[in-house]
Amino acid sequence: MRRPAHENVATVLVDPLVLPDLELELMELDLRVWPVATAPIAVDGPRQSFQIRRRMIEAQRGAWECARDWTPVWISFGDRWYRGDEPLPWSAHQALWHALEARPDHVRYRKRLGGVRPLAVPTESRPAG
Repeated sequence: MRRPAHENVATVLVDPLVLPDLELELMELDLRVWPVATAPIAVDGPRQSFQIRRRMIEAQRGAWECARDWTPVWISFGDRWYRGDEPLPWSAHQALWHALEARPDHVRYRKRLGGVRPLAVPTESRPAG
């Protein structure tokens, strides 16, 4: 049986004060930030966001209490990182972890990737004519 289509993502808690700057920084690396609460694949985004945040914080047994009000995001990899059907290269992982390590006071994450349903990047429609 084939595994359903998925996209590799890092699940990260981000201090809302730095989220816009982090998003711009990651865009330059062709990494996409998807706040879980508003992600296009989330059926009940706010609830899923709350559950992810709670699970991540509780798993750390108090070490991440500072992140109680932070924003859970999925960080996915843009087209630049993929080569056909080949697995995601280690250089993609390294770029992501390096960018997150630069903000130790504003992000919390486990150094691993998970899978979510594919996240489609919105495109602009151009007027015909």
